[in-house]
Amino acid sequence: MLENTKLFLALKRPKGSTAPKRSGQYLFNQHNLGRYESDVKKGLELIKRTITNNNQPFSGILPRELAPAFKDIDLDLPLKKTQKALDELSEVYLKDAVYFHNPKYVAHLNCPIVYPTVMAELILSSINTSVDTWDQSAGATLIEQKLVDWTLGRIGYGENADGVFTSGGTQSNLMAMLLARDHYCETQLDGYSVKEQGLPECANKFRIFTSDLSHFSIQKSAALLGLGYDAVIAIAHDEFFQMDSQVLAAEIKKTKAAGLIPIAVMATTGTTDFGSIDPIDEISDLCKQHNLWMHADAAYGCGILVSNKHRHKLAGIEQADSVTVDYHKSFFQPVSCGAFFTKHKEKLGYVTHHADYLNPLSATEEGTPNLVNKSMQTTRRFDALKLWLTLRIMGAKRIGAIFDEVILRAEQTYELFSSDGNIDVLHKPQLSTLVFRFHPAHSSLKPLIADDELINQCNETIRKTIFRSGKAVVAGTKVKGKSYLKFTLLNPETSMQDIEEILAMIKHAGQKFVNKQIQPLKVSANEEIIPTSDRQVSGKLKRVLSLKS
Repeated sequence: MLENTKLFLALKRPKGSTAPKRSGQYLFNQHNLGRYESDVKKGLELIKRTITNNNQPFSGILPRELAPAFKDIDLDLPLKKTQKALDELSEVYLKDAVYFHNPKYVAHLNCPIVYPTVMAELILSSINTSVDTWDQSAGATLIEQKLVDWTLGRIGYGENADGVFTSGGTQSNLMAMLLARDHYCETQLDGYSVKEQGLPECANKFRIFTSDLSHFSIQKSAALLGLGYDAVIAIAHDEFFQMDSQVLAAEIKKTKAAGLIPIAVMATTGTTDFGSIDPIDEISDLCKQHNLWMHADAAYGCGILVSNKHRHKLAGIEQADSVTVDYHKSFFQPVSCGAFFTKHKEKLGYVTHHADYLNPLSATEEGTPNLVNKSMQTTRRFDALKLWLTLRIMGAKRIGAIFDEVILRAEQTYELFSSDGNIDVLHKPQLSTLVFRFHPAHSSLKPLIADDELINQCNETIRKTIFRSGKAVVAGTKVKGKSYLKFTLLNPETSMQDIEEILAMIKHAGQKFVNKQIQPLKVSANEEIIPTSDRQVSGKLKRVLSLKS
């Protein structure tokens, strides 16, 4: 029968044509393991060459300079050869990528990753497990649940707590606000179900309190949940850039007096800019007093959960009704690897929907663990494997030691910058971020630099100049309308020598900007502010106004 089939296919083939290649030649299976291994080795060699030859975090290329490289790429015409595709990838991506492992990358909450996670990525991508249901994941389901339980223990939650892995802090915060909204409706509106009935009439009165320094995902989540930006009340921070609990107490009372409905407080344990940790105990007391859901966004501060020196900074986090954790920030995992946790596991039912083809109610009644029952996602990567192999190979203490090291580096950087007359440091770090700005030291410059707009331009120019050079990557932010620079230190390989070299770049770029400003200014095209008789001293003035080395 098989021979007859082959003969039939051969007769149907046009004269002179050759037999087509096997359609499954690129599928990952037992037939293609040799090709798979060969190609993976080529990819590994490309990575090794790239990382070995990398000596700065960025090339400095601009979007308009890189865009032409994509113009003639026709995605309908494959290169067919793996090496050709990798060579092309090197040109359009790797050559100009931003490298977080480089010690002079000190910009955002992007961490270098530990290499057991890279091995995990290879495994989980090869097997392609989806952890939504038991019949698609089996052991992967239990691995994720084991990690959830482990993290719950680190938070300090009890037996009634549960959680699920997410794509990151934005999704976790969305889940927190969804649970807070639906919990209020169920408990305060006679069992009202948002999931079944939609938003209640009074939903436009719901109010959620958060620090004015909290992550923008709080406002975004309010919009997605049908509550709108107006539902979020920003609470002023104190001198330590933490939510001011006295202001919070006053705002809750004010909101109630206005006939509005407070439902939750979203605390932050590690703000994006300052790494500041809101006063958990005080906020918890207010939430209990007013019967409000309390969420702790520990997307950044979660590294303290495994810290060997700083765990006390998260004391009381177990009082929160829910917690956000981003392993891909402070546990040195690849993106994405986050999780959401709540001390009330029954509340995860607000996101549960039973589909007969996927997770029927009968499966739940039989005790089958389907993680989709507590997730906003259906198909979901087995990202938990990355953390699993990290813990099984390295252990939690080593992760904690890395986080302790970057906190120490931030403290050392604070001391260095505080002693430099050209740098204004805005705060003492609680975690590993530092917000500061270049500010010339000489008193004779003060009339010139009193203009905040000029100082803003100076610091924005510094950031752009350094980024264009590619020799370092520094972030920028604004505080009360003023432009600042920001270091986010997540790489233990960033030494104080690296910090000093970046500081030198900052001061050099700042000095160059200031020197341009003290050139003779012109009122018009023909009239100078510096009188003609004083022109001969302008050169000396510039020397006097030169900045400290």
